[in-house]
Amino acid sequence: MVKIDLGKKILIIILVITLAFVTYEFILIPTETINNIDKSILPQEPNTTKFIKELKEIELTGKRIAVVRVPAVDNQGNGIATTLKVEAIPGEGRTLTNIDQLLFWVDTQYSIQIAKEVAGNLTKADLSKIDLIYTIETEASVIEGPSAGAALTLATIAILENRSVNPNVSITGTINPDGSIGAVGGILAKSKASKDVGIKLFLVPKGQGLQTVYKPVKQCEKIGVVTYCTIEYEKESVDITEQSGVEVKEVANVEEALKYFIE
Repeated sequence: MVKIDLGKKILIIILVITLAFVTYEFILIPTETINNIDKSILPQEPNTTKFIKELKEIELTGKRIAVVRVPAVDNQGNGIATTLKVEAIPGEGRTLTNIDQLLFWVDTQYSIQIAKEVAGNLTKADLSKIDLIYTIETEASVIEGPSAGAALTLATIAILENRSVNPNVSITGTINPDGSIGAVGGILAKSKASKDVGIKLFLVPKGQGLQTVYKPVKQCEKIGVVTYCTIEYEKESVDITEQSGVEVKEVANVEEALKYFIE
């Protein structure tokens, strides 16, 4: 019979307990670890289906999050639809941006500040006790510029008043401190991007329901054996609704946009 001294017995007991604890932790993976698996490695759903599903999930959780579709233009001039989220949580009046999703450019940050100010004035909400978190899910190079200002303002109003955003409506336009909506570029490309993701009504700044384009007209004249040609540009107005297939409505300020944007 092999005798084991007291010190060795204690060491063996410690090793057995440690091994049992490690095995238990390995087998019982915490639920939140599973929930935090990177969803990007999973099969992706079509944009519109994914967006509607996300709205339903947020509604079920009871979170105060406003989600809207915001059209933008990429570096090649192509229109794309981005997703903007505004979340309200109890806090100290801070304005926060989710940098995991997007590098917010300086002019976008400025638009957020103006949007928050305008929304606060219209709703009379006490923003000193609320933290607002802004997230735009897209490429950083796409959303640079102030053209999401109107959407930022409307989404902030929706979250402060705990109201729903109409998922069939989208908007483009800058936001001014007085609540007016300013002109932006790329209206036609943005309207087509809105149509592609199922938007039914696209709100644009006042005067931008028609887009002015310059059509080249070539004129040639033959003098002797030489032909001289010149190109002149004729101004032509293009109806955005007809060109994109989505209903376009002009709005001058946030109050007008609210009638269509928030349910």
